[in-house]
Amino acid sequence: MKKIGILGGTFDPPHNGHLLIAHEVHKALTLDEVWFMPTKIPPHKEREVTGEKNRIAMLELALKNNEYFSIQPIELHREGKSYTYDTIRLLKEMYDHDFYFIIGADMVEYLPSWYNIDELIKLLTFVGVGRAGYSNETSYPLLHVSTPMFEVSSTLIRERTKQKGNTHMLVPYQVKQYIEENRLYE
Repeated sequence: MKKIGILGGTFDPPHNGHLLIAHEVHKALTLDEVWFMPTKIPPHKEREVTGEKNRIAMLELALKNNEYFSIQPIELHREGKSYTYDTIRLLKEMYDHDFYFIIGADMVEYLPSWYNIDELIKLLTFVGVGRAGYSNETSYPLLHVSTPMFEVSSTLIRERTKQKGNTHMLVPYQVKQYIEENRLYE
C-alpha cells in the first residue's frame, strides 16, 4: 500500500515554502509521493483565487523537477466548496493508499471546526508542520514533522508583486517568470 502525502491549498501562487514542506515530510515519513491538491473554493477563504488554468500552470512549473511530487486536481473537478472529508472519501474509493494530510500549525487550531472532522480522522493521518507564532497542540491525532521555518506565504508574494517588490528566492524561478509574463497579481 502506497503512502501518499497530500498538501492542499489554493497555490495562488505556489512558493518555495510549499516545496520545502512537501520535501521535508516526504523524507521524514518515507512517503512514496506527495500530491499537491489545489482547491477550487476553499471553505475558509472568501476572496477570489486566480483561475484554475494559471494555478495549475504554476504548479506544473514548480513541481517539474521532482519525481515524487505531482498534482491531484480532484477538487478542481467538483462544484461548490472543497471540504477535505468529501475529497478524501472520493480518493479512498479510487485508491488503496494510506493518506497523510499535511497542514501548517496555523490550520491545526482550526481542526475542531473542520467539516466532519471525527469521520475524517478515521480516513487519514494528519501531519502538522511548524509555523512561527502557532502551536501544533491539538486533541486530535497528529504526527508532527519538524521543518525549517521559512516565513513565506502566497499573500506576501501577491502583495510584493502588486507593489513591484522582490519575490526572488520566494518562488521557483519559472513560477516568477510565469507571474511576470502573465501579469498576475498586478
